[in-house]
Amino acid sequence: MVQEEPMEYLERPPASGPDGLLVLHHGRGSDEQDLHELADVLDPHQRLHVVTPRAPLTLPGSPGYHWYMVARVGYPDPDTFRAAYRGLASFHDGLWARTGIGPERTVLGGFSMGSVMSYALGLGPDRPAPGGVLAFSGFVPTVEGWESDLPGRPGLRAFVAHGRRDQIMAVDFARKAKALLEAGGIEVDYHESEAAHHIDPEHVRAAVEWLRGVLAGSDPS
Repeated sequence: MVQEEPMEYLERPPASGPDGLLVLHHGRGSDEQDLHELADVLDPHQRLHVVTPRAPLTLPGSPGYHWYMVARVGYPDPDTFRAAYRGLASFHDGLWARTGIGPERTVLGGFSMGSVMSYALGLGPDRPAPGGVLAFSGFVPTVEGWESDLPGRPGLRAFVAHGRRDQIMAVDFARKAKALLEAGGIEVDYHESEAAHHIDPEHVRAAVEWLRGVLAGSDPS
C-alpha cells in the first residue's frame, strides 16, 4: 500500500559550506540506507548536503520499498508513479526551504528506479530545473500524464551511466535518454561499460568529477 506519511530519509550534512545539495533516490526493493553510503564516495570532501529518501510503496511478497509498480520496463504504472512524483515534489520543496539550497544548486540522482524518478522530477514541466540529473542505470519514463520539458531547463546538465550487460534495464534506455537530452540542448556526460545492473565503480569515479564541475564552488547567494 502507498504510505501517506512524510517520507523517511537519511541525511549527511556537509563539513562546511555547503556547495550544493545532492538527493539520491534508491532502486527497486531497497531503502534509504542503500545509497547513503555512496555519499562519501561521490563527495569525499563532504562539500555537499546529501539526502537519501525512502520510496513510498510496499508490495506484498516483495522486500524493501518501491517508487512505483512495474507494468513493463520503461513504462511505470501511472497511479503509483504519480503518487511517488507528488511525494517527491513535496519532499524536494521541503528540502530547499529547510536547507536554503535552491534547485539550481541541487543534483537529483539515483540508481535504477531511483534514476527514473530523478529524470521525472528533474525534467517535469511543473517542477523547477535542478542543476543536474545523475542517472545510474535508468531511463526517462514513458507514462500517461507526464512528459519531459527540455526547453524549460537550458542550464541543466546530466550524467548518464549504464552497463551493456544490464539484463534488467537494457543499455538502449540510456542511449535513448542521451539522444533525447542532447536533442533538447542539455549537456550530457555519457558513460557505458561492461557492467550488469549495478553501479560500476568506474562510473562513480567519473561522477565525482562531474559533480565537482556542476556544484562545487557554486554561488550560494
